[in-house]
Amino acid sequence: MTDASVKSPTILVIDDDAEVRYSLSRVLSTRKYQVSEAASGEEGVALVKKGPAPDLIFLDVRMSGMGGIEALQHIRSTSPRQLVVLMTAFGTAQTAIEAMKYGAFDYVMKPFDPQRVLALAENALKTHADLRAAGDYKPTINTEDYKEGIVGSSPVMQEVFKVIGQVTASDVTVMITGESGSGKELVARSIFKHSHRATKPFIAVNCAAIPDNLIESELFGHERGSFTGATGQRIGKFELCDGGTIFLDEIGDMAPATQTKILRVLQAGEIQRVGGTETIRVDVRVIAATNKDLEAMVKAKTFREDLYYRLNVVRIRMPALRERALDIPSIVDFFLQNLAKQRKSRVTRVSAEALAALGRYPWPGNVRELENVIYRSAIIAQGDAILLNDIPAEVRGATSTEATFVPPTEASDSPFDSVRTANAENVALASARIAAESIAAGEPALTVDRALDFLHSSLRQEKTPLLARLEQEMISRTLAAHAGDLKAAAAELGLTQAALKKKLPK
Repeated sequence: MTDASVKSPTILVIDDDAEVRYSLSRVLSTRKYQVSEAASGEEGVALVKKGPAPDLIFLDVRMSGMGGIEALQHIRSTSPRQLVVLMTAFGTAQTAIEAMKYGAFDYVMKPFDPQRVLALAENALKTHADLRAAGDYKPTINTEDYKEGIVGSSPVMQEVFKVIGQVTASDVTVMITGESGSGKELVARSIFKHSHRATKPFIAVNCAAIPDNLIESELFGHERGSFTGATGQRIGKFELCDGGTIFLDEIGDMAPATQTKILRVLQAGEIQRVGGTETIRVDVRVIAATNKDLEAMVKAKTFREDLYYRLNVVRIRMPALRERALDIPSIVDFFLQNLAKQRKSRVTRVSAEALAALGRYPWPGNVRELENVIYRSAIIAQGDAILLNDIPAEVRGATSTEATFVPPTEASDSPFDSVRTANAENVALASARIAAESIAAGEPALTVDRALDFLHSSLRQEKTPLLARLEQEMISRTLAAHAGDLKAAAAELGLTQAALKKKLPK
């Protein structure tokens, strides 16, 4: 076969910006690809329908008329195995998840890096046959924003978003790993939201916060009289979650006996209530998370090997905040916008010096610690901006160089990309937690009265039963702090063990 008989790969560029089409075409033409152009989504779809289909398509997400997502839908319906790379200037979780859910091969950020574009095109064309077998995905969202609650556009987070998009089309069991406070539950909720089970229940269970003698009743329910205090039948979380998704957080803290029953659910889809003999069928997708080294626990015989392999079908590693310091400005803005929206805070920005200090800190508590620091700083800030002195001393004095983002200048309108969304954590309770830590540290800037005033006002705005909510949170957090030790938790709460046991079912 002669070189002249070898057909060069064909690439279609769909974008309503003539300069983008010209620039991208020139870059791709350096590799002798045959490049054609379409000035709109409608034109691009028509060319694909007319045929022959190109080997690869670069498709812009935001265009006048038919947008990229709609165009991708039409293209996939016409040519289900078509390789498509989406182009966008907005690297949000929505973009990444939608791209992968629709079956796009990848996406590239504007402005383009020519070498990145060429490498992406080469990789796509080289693996053309295998990638054509990828399944299609159906969208459930239509806007590019931070509705996922997972903020960031760093390379490591883009990989997380891609895997989320890929696993949502099936019921595969997912294991989410990562340090405490890194956002593992947000990943689980995002998987659930984009799955076909999105209209069914989602129940999160913190396995570390429930004593071993109660965890089985919590998960599987119990029959009347099955143990002391079981005065009636109780339906467990798996039964309540039938058809939906259950998130087992801190699965590494689960007792061996309970691990065995979880394995049975995964293998047979069956449960038995504690003290019962009836076998109950349940259809539940399981997503688990841990901050422990399960492989080491398997070797030490403290975690069942067969359960480990059942749970670890697909693994998503949530990176620590220090690994994605470039996302810190966007995450800070996320928290400030949420605080302003829900609590009517006047704080809307952060000074360049304060932002630089946030970037130098290694964040051992990850995003949860950053959230606490921002809420605390916003509470004590005197104006509409968080200044350097508003940030805790240990953060201001950090000398870590792991964070590499460059803080903006004061001349900019805002140091962050605008984000408008709700946060998964309750602001009032997070603020109370920060207040307690500040008071314990002897910081005079935040008094007990001020903290209680803020908490009382916040919960009233939520129309929440104040005492019930506080009691639930204090019991839950105290049990977690004492690793489920009822005696120690009861002593700290000022209750007898019997009184505490009566409150646990709530």
